[in-house]
Amino acid sequence: MMLQAGGAVASSPLELLLIAGPETKAVLGILLCFSLTAWFIIVLKWWQFRRLHRQGARFFADLERTNRLQDAYQSVMKQPQSPYTRLFREAINFYSELRPGALKDESQRVPLSSTQLDSLKLVLAKEVAAERDLISHYVPWLATIGSVSPLLGLLGTTLGVMNAFLGISSKGSGNIGAVAPGVAEALTATAAGLVAAIPAVIAYNLYVNRLRLITGELEGFASEVIGSMAREGLV
Repeated sequence: MMLQAGGAVASSPLELLLIAGPETKAVLGILLCFSLTAWFIIVLKWWQFRRLHRQGARFFADLERTNRLQDAYQSVMKQPQSPYTRLFREAINFYSELRPGALKDESQRVPLSSTQLDSLKLVLAKEVAAERDLISHYVPWLATIGSVSPLLGLLGTTLGVMNAFLGISSKGSGNIGAVAPGVAEALTATAAGLVAAIPAVIAYNLYVNRLRLITGELEGFASEVIGSMAREGLV
């Protein structure tokens, strides 16, 4: 089908984009930037979540091979930095400051007071929140792109339709041949907005769910650390 816009004839969607008006091109340029940004974040977070999955599997596998907190600490601290190792280190370091040498010498072990135990729980909760914020970095941008892109596409479509009707008014013709090029050009903005938004929304929902699982895993591990301390008479 041959469409004519701005005096030029377009026989394909690509050619229609090339001869589009400045308003449509501006909107499409912004949507292209949004789409590239979304895909960059999607790939980046996929790699990060994949790495976290491997780190978590290795971390808990090493923990299962130990029976004492001191042995577990020495084992997992040899691993690369991860949310799991940082949380464990925060717990051990906090306890070591309150009871120096108690982990190595059982004769020095004195249970923590209720106030100290509450402080330990607050420290671990703060560390979990900090790790959650670190992991979720850039993820909200996917929600922003997924929400704004369709609106930008609609804006481009509205501007394109307005230009089409202004062209009809100036030419004094209302047949399909005069209306179709402007409408087709305008609808490309809507299509581009959806193309940018759909992957961003899908990835956002997947990553938010994955973030929720990791946060729950960290919170569960924090409780497990306190339970292990209780079993060894540390709290």
